[in-house]
Amino acid sequence: MLLVTAVALTACAHAPADPAARAEFQKNNDPAEPTNRAIFGANQYVDRNALRPVARSYATYVPGAVRRSLHNFVSNLEEPSTAVNDVLQGNVSRAWNTTQRFVVNTTVGGAGLFDVATDWHRPHHEADFGETLGVWNIAPGPAVQLPLFGPSNVRDAVGKVGGLVLDPLTFVGGSTLSTVTAVSGGVGVVDGRSRLLPTTDSLERSSLDYYATLRSVMAQRRASLVAQAKVGVVSEEKGPPNLAPADVLAK
Repeated sequence: MLLVTAVALTACAHAPADPAARAEFQKNNDPAEPTNRAIFGANQYVDRNALRPVARSYATYVPGAVRRSLHNFVSNLEEPSTAVNDVLQGNVSRAWNTTQRFVVNTTVGGAGLFDVATDWHRPHHEADFGETLGVWNIAPGPAVQLPLFGPSNVRDAVGKVGGLVLDPLTFVGGSTLSTVTAVSGGVGVVDGRSRLLPTTDSLERSSLDYYATLRSVMAQRRASLVAQAKVGVVSEEKGPPNLAPADVLAK
């Protein structure tokens, strides 16, 4: 569905006739900008009226130690998928680092509630299939604004679909794990949005064009992640995750 949406958005756009406008159009690589802006507006409505208030309450009323443990738990469940993408990227050292993180935090870290691995010099890093496609030198393609998932590009939209197929937990049976994964997804959405509040609040206040700012920030961040993966850097990415109402669901 994400792939169909991305293709449909880019297919219905036309480059402007004015030379200056055309140059700006090509630089941003956002041929479906009018449609993307409409979807962005809908995403912002959902964020303002649903997710952001919940995230603020979560950040205000849930103790910091509890929020850290919930974040660690959600992050730990993403490690198997990260390891698979590390392997696909040819990053053996990062794959081994990720595997060690998952084993240590799942056991010594109490099912992932505590990030013992970082204290043991096994830092966290992100890796997803969109990033893997970038390591394979597949161009990002035009910008797209995905409903609920926010700013992206065609390559990463395809990567979201591929990521579901490549996640090892997808193939592990059992109602208990399915329930845990579902609950983790919901918690991850709220936790991820709460951690973004300072960043998005600042960007929204300072931006003349919030849509264009988020498009640029996301493009730069994704390019940075691909560049790190190409050289096998093992360090925690401190930049903001997907800047969207349902950012964690995008993984």
